[in-house]
Amino acid sequence: MKNLLKTTLAGVALALVTAGSSQATETIKAVVIDGYPAKAMWVKEFSGFFIPEVDKRLAESGNYKIDWQESYGGSIVKPKGVLEGVKLGLGDIGIVTTIFHSSKLPSQALAAVTPFIAPDARAVATAVDEIAKEFPTMRKEFEKQNQVYLATGVVLDTYQVFSRNPVAGIADLEGAKVAGAGMNLRYLEGIKDAAGVRGGLTDFYTMLQTGLVDHAMLWPEAAKTFKIAEVAPYMLSADLGAVNSKTVTVNADFWKKLPDEVKEVLNEVAVAYRDHVASVAMDRAAESRKAYEEAGGAIVELSAEQRAAWANAMPNIATEWAAKLDAEGEPGTDMLNAYLGKLKAAGHEPTRDWSQ
Repeated sequence: MKNLLKTTLAGVALALVTAGSSQATETIKAVVIDGYPAKAMWVKEFSGFFIPEVDKRLAESGNYKIDWQESYGGSIVKPKGVLEGVKLGLGDIGIVTTIFHSSKLPSQALAAVTPFIAPDARAVATAVDEIAKEFPTMRKEFEKQNQVYLATGVVLDTYQVFSRNPVAGIADLEGAKVAGAGMNLRYLEGIKDAAGVRGGLTDFYTMLQTGLVDHAMLWPEAAKTFKIAEVAPYMLSADLGAVNSKTVTVNADFWKKLPDEVKEVLNEVAVAYRDHVASVAMDRAAESRKAYEEAGGAIVELSAEQRAAWANAMPNIATEWAAKLDAEGEPGTDMLNAYLGKLKAAGHEPTRDWSQ
């Protein structure tokens, strides 16, 4: 009888421990979306860095774990549809390509309206993200879209010009059709009779192949990934600069339900992802240029004099951007000056002073 009692008590104790351990970790389902394919660098790094890093940090306490459901490449939304998809709750977490939404997210154009300064993804990512945290403007824009801003992503070392035909300088862009994805189309206002054609990264190969455009502004890593050398075997190395184009956001309704511990981890890992992706972009820059040449591409360096001439021929899109935000009651001029100051402190002297 005594042995039976001991056995029974031991069984009850084991059952309680087992039940306790099974109830200790709460599983949270999270749908991640991006319209770009899994091979796109920032998507690949979200799967390979962001998600494992969140998992690792949550496992330290064991209180929560996330059941990730990743949907990329148009399975839920197209590249331009991530902002709306997260807003509507089609995805809980999204990588928003901000350059597609200049009217809804105007402050995100900060780096885009200040070209010819920093061909450095790390410096631009850090500066823009600091501006987002020091000024409320960027976060408020996402709040209007039912989203919580986590961090900025810079996935390119610098925009260059890729061409179907040989190029030697700015003169070869005059009167030409040039593909771009957003604010960078305004760079063409500094080149005589050049016409911008809006498109997305996944469209550029076909646009160049069919002759819809003569040139496209993108960066070497993307040129390698999307095999641009096959249709545009000439690159004009103009070093137009790095631009923030990705922002990790969370659906606001989903965010409200998350435990504080999970929110803290997501915020921390978003910053780590920001720095990781920028580092990957820079680390792959030289490798991608080499791969472009190995694939048959030729690279021509634009002289410092021609870069300065191009920059100075443009309208001052930076002060235009700042003035428009100022008129809407947002600190556009202060944001611009703070951003330029951060880049200068990081060692990047502008080809043109965009604050004037």
